[in-house]
Amino acid sequence: MDTPKAGTISWTDLTVPNAVALKDFYAAVAGWGVMPIDMGGYEDFCMMPPGSDAPAAGICHARGANADLPPMWLVYITVPDVEASVNTCVKKGGKIVRAVQAMGGGKMAVIQDPAGAIAALFQPGDGDASC
Repeated sequence: MDTPKAGTISWTDLTVPNAVALKDFYAAVAGWGVMPIDMGGYEDFCMMPPGSDAPAAGICHARGANADLPPMWLVYITVPDVEASVNTCVKKGGKIVRAVQAMGGGKMAVIQDPAGAIAALFQPGDGDASC
């Protein structure tokens, strides 16, 4: 998978208490196939468009690092420097929901903008892929 370009939405996932039920819902409604991802004791899911090898989105359990997220579709906006973007977020009146942390070979943080909307910021590492 190519490294996402800065400024693009590189991934979207849905975090909910029961990902198993919702993956079935979206498989039926959107026609997505399901690719389970082992999370060490449970599975999250990459949702695959018909005829595609590339996932469209993820559906995740609200467990572990995701336990504090409300049920919502979370977009991941690619940035070249996640720490700089987080600092700018705060200077511009936003809040940090989840501090910068490692994600795969890259880094991510979850922010809230001044209007209250939540998004993730993602700085890719070498060879990052979503699913």
